[in-house]
Amino acid sequence: MRVSLKRKLFFLFLILSFAVLLGITNGSVKFSLMEVFLEENRNILYLRLSRVLMAILAGSGLSVSGIALQAILRNALAEPYILGTSSGAGLGAVLAITIGVGTVYIPIVAFFSAILTIVLVYNLARHGNKVPVESLILSGVIVSIALSAIIVFLVSMSSNEALHGMMWWLWGNLQVYDFKLLFIVGIVVLFGIIAIFILAQDLNAISIGEEDAMHLGINTEAVKKILFLTTSMITASLVSICGIIGFVGLVIPHMMRLVVGPNHKVLIPATCLAAGIFMIICDMFSRTLLSPLEIPIGVITAIVGAPVFIILLKKRQKIK
Repeated sequence: MRVSLKRKLFFLFLILSFAVLLGITNGSVKFSLMEVFLEENRNILYLRLSRVLMAILAGSGLSVSGIALQAILRNALAEPYILGTSSGAGLGAVLAITIGVGTVYIPIVAFFSAILTIVLVYNLARHGNKVPVESLILSGVIVSIALSAIIVFLVSMSSNEALHGMMWWLWGNLQVYDFKLLFIVGIVVLFGIIAIFILAQDLNAISIGEEDAMHLGINTEAVKKILFLTTSMITASLVSICGIIGFVGLVIPHMMRLVVGPNHKVLIPATCLAAGIFMIICDMFSRTLLSPLEIPIGVITAIVGAPVFIILLKKRQKIK
């Protein structure tokens, strides 16, 4: 790794550290750094630290999943929800809210709904022992559209109170209600990112072309299956606890490729740092823009992410 890349990673780490401090001092009530560590503010500190941790986990998990899927699908528009995970989890959560399932069980229902959706998409796309990329993308899109239609139907048939709860969940929220659940999701995301990082060299080869990767002795089908499973587990676990947060897994990987290059051994850690920064800042805005009201974080990431992606797209077109 060149010195310049090390400096870029270190610079990203410094920005992330500063973002963490901003995240714990800013909210509906603003504290100085000294005040937030006082004994009487301990509960507020714990709540804000949990949100900051959730922001880093969500940003890192979604962005690294986006990197892996963009490489193995060889599609620059691939993102964590392309295989229908978000729609599956969303439908599970909406059904749970509609029938009055307790809040504590909603993440569990959403998680298993997402996993069932991935199984459905995978089996629809499978042709013998192989899973053609085009079939997988098409199956994911079709299933996602179908499940989204059911969600819209359920939302339109619900009472206003239930509707508010559904829309709040569907647009994302980083508030942590169960620290045990946060711990479990954290383990899944952490080990998932490590697994993807271990396969970084394989991703480098596959992103160039599957035939070239096979000539290098890489079992591309096995690697793809491992990564499909890993990214699905990461995405399902995150959606189950914080809802659907768009653009993170699409914009941040593209942004970091421009900063550190396409080598996945550098791109993955850089993306984790950048995604953590992005999510913490977006969450801070979601809590403070209309304080004491809170804007769903998915709204903020969409407002910021859409124009940023357009700028990145135009920049890549000029480079080519």
